[in-house]
Amino acid sequence: MEFSVSRRIRIVPINAIPADFLSRLALCLEERFLYTIDVARALVVPQSSVNSARKQMFVSTLTSKVARAHPDEEGLILAITDFDLYKTSHRFLFGDADEQQRLAVVSLHRLRCEFYGEDVDPNVVFQRALKESVHELGHALGLKHCYNARCAMHYSNSVFETDNKMSHFCDACDKRSRARNA
Repeated sequence: MEFSVSRRIRIVPINAIPADFLSRLALCLEERFLYTIDVARALVVPQSSVNSARKQMFVSTLTSKVARAHPDEEGLILAITDFDLYKTSHRFLFGDADEQQRLAVVSLHRLRCEFYGEDVDPNVVFQRALKESVHELGHALGLKHCYNARCAMHYSNSVFETDNKMSHFCDACDKRSRARNA
């Protein structure tokens, strides 16, 4: 049985994410998904939640905190964090999603140019974050990975693959998305 989600996305910043970044992201996501987007108050997650040996946060730790803070949320939730994320099957994650909880999370940590020894470039970071947000929200809507390397639903093994992607779905994924959420 298919279910349709409320056409709303709530962006939940984790700790301090600049308001202008969040506003710009909200506008772009509204344009791509044609959903109502709002930015919630920041959810404070202490540094003590990070795995001290890895210096990373287990993604399920973060998603459970977000789900507890927004238990009856209509539509989708997109959490944006600066924490470096990992899960058991991956050394690191740009993001992750849970279709059942309708929850997506994107980490800016490895999307930042300075992580790769490059000059700070806020626009590059924004474009990468937008692409990964579209990707993870696609998963939250039930989409799987796409073989089209330009599609936002293509799996990124590296930031270079993220840079190569578009910030929207290919025609096939767009059609699947619309069919699932009609």
